[in-house]
Amino acid sequence: MKKLTSLLLAGILGTALLTGCGSAPADDAADTAGADTSAETTVSTSLQDIKDRGYFILGLDADFAPMGFTEDDGTIVGFDIDLANEVAKKMGVEVEVKPIDWDSKNLELSSGKIDVIWNGFSITEERKKEVLFSDPYLSTGQVIVVPTASAIQTKADLAGKKVALQDGSTSEEALKKDTATYESIGDDNISRFKENSQVLMEVQSGRADAAVIDEIFVRYYLTKENLADQFRVLEEQLDPEDYAVGGRLGDDEFMNAINEGLAACKADGTLSSISQKWFGEDITK
Repeated sequence: MKKLTSLLLAGILGTALLTGCGSAPADDAADTAGADTSAETTVSTSLQDIKDRGYFILGLDADFAPMGFTEDDGTIVGFDIDLANEVAKKMGVEVEVKPIDWDSKNLELSSGKIDVIWNGFSITEERKKEVLFSDPYLSTGQVIVVPTASAIQTKADLAGKKVALQDGSTSEEALKKDTATYESIGDDNISRFKENSQVLMEVQSGRADAAVIDEIFVRYYLTKENLADQFRVLEEQLDPEDYAVGGRLGDDEFMNAINEGLAACKADGTLSSISQKWFGEDITK
């Protein structure tokens, strides 16, 4: 929910005529690779380290609107950026935003190149083995998107169809958990892409019959870019999930401070205001 304002619009509208957050991203091969090397490279950051430095480094996929994405002028904005800045204020520090390769997020975190993954990062049992999660602050799910005129109405209608999804996201994990749907599609019919913009372009171009994609991302963009008449979100949803901040295992003091900041933002209405800004309603937990 990103540079996507331009990327997705340019991609979808250009070819015709674009943001879970929350933790997939054994998750995926890149995450596994990060886990395999983390024993040698994992660093520890105390809360005092963060305060002495004066900021923490937030890693994100800068193409996931509206959670964190890049505008035309290069500025990274989004729901999670606003929330991170407010939490940082309450901690007495600032935020440095660092775009990363989402497939390598675990390695970026364990090696100390970033301090947190904060970008619509979904909580999963697999990720809990490698990541220390904050309290959840938002719930979402993976949905199935098809062209408006498509005959596909239910998950059962996906049998044998071509499906696109983002590599390294929870989309594939959610689809595989729905065994009946996954097996009816067949793995050979699943195409994986780096960015959600490419996923939607596959559907728009007709190269894919459907996309499995984060609900928050797709609903935000279909509305924002006036594309709702070109795509349809099926009523049947895949696995629901919670978004949270991901930190290094063992950095409990730092994560406790983030949790306190999140709780304070909820209590004083800041979290609700940020949600109203980006979604037009309070969808937070």
